[in-house]
Amino acid sequence: MSRQLAAALLALALLGGCATPPPARPVALAHQARSAAPANPAADDDLNAVAWSQTAIEHDLIYLQTYRDAQSRLLAALHDPDWDALPKNDRMAPSRGLKPAVVLDVDETVLDNSPYQARLIRSGGEYNEADWAAWCKEEAARALPGAVQFTRFAASHGIAVIYISNRAQDLDQVTLANLRKVGFPVSGTQSFLGLGTFVKGCEQVGTEKTCRRQLISRRYRVLMQIGDQIGDFVDVIANTAAGRRQAMNPYLDWVGRRWFVLPNATYGSWEPALFNNDWTAPRERRRKQKIDALRYH
Repeated sequence: MSRQLAAALLALALLGGCATPPPARPVALAHQARSAAPANPAADDDLNAVAWSQTAIEHDLIYLQTYRDAQSRLLAALHDPDWDALPKNDRMAPSRGLKPAVVLDVDETVLDNSPYQARLIRSGGEYNEADWAAWCKEEAARALPGAVQFTRFAASHGIAVIYISNRAQDLDQVTLANLRKVGFPVSGTQSFLGLGTFVKGCEQVGTEKTCRRQLISRRYRVLMQIGDQIGDFVDVIANTAAGRRQAMNPYLDWVGRRWFVLPNATYGSWEPALFNNDWTAPRERRRKQKIDALRYH
């Protein structure tokens, strides 16, 4: 899933699909310079989410369960010549006869970036592009449970493994290095489509992945897609609770068969949908709007 463009592009991004949190949030405090929590910490919306993702065995079991389920269905999909996991609007060429592939998001789908989120909690800050890039360049993200086994299984059966990332273009090489370091199959430049990927005849809008899915559709029959944001699968016209459900409604039968959705409670386009997608609003106002969105009955 991914978060590299300025907040000014967010409105455009929402027209083309789900974007990960934009970089134009208030600049975080230097997390590496502060080892202790603030003396009087405010309520932190991410603390439980990050603690759960790092320490709860339930988190790991969900990932194992999802990837094992996907793997158990993969060969049946491979042997069905009409099986395709791309939405109709993303399919630019007939899928029959094309090389089979699986498509995966990177962040919080195959790579675990929870240490970066933990640093933000420790510093009391919020996401910013410089600190995020520094984390990526450490090449220290771990593989999420089940992901390496699934991708290696796919590759061993002649299925191309393609990663789509919304990390900034200058992070492509460190991301590839991190993927290889933890054991993911990476076979050449065509297996990784970063944010700067140029797709002839398709205009990239923000961090949407439509153009890259369309590029894949010209070369591959996609057996499965795996991600942690609905924008990893389909365009979202309106990033509201209702708009997000509307985008997914036509594909509910695909979930658990063609599309496998992983949990991400720490960040994602679900969050700005709760405060009118306005990252320029003060932090406390955004927090109040999220509280106002809760159900009590």
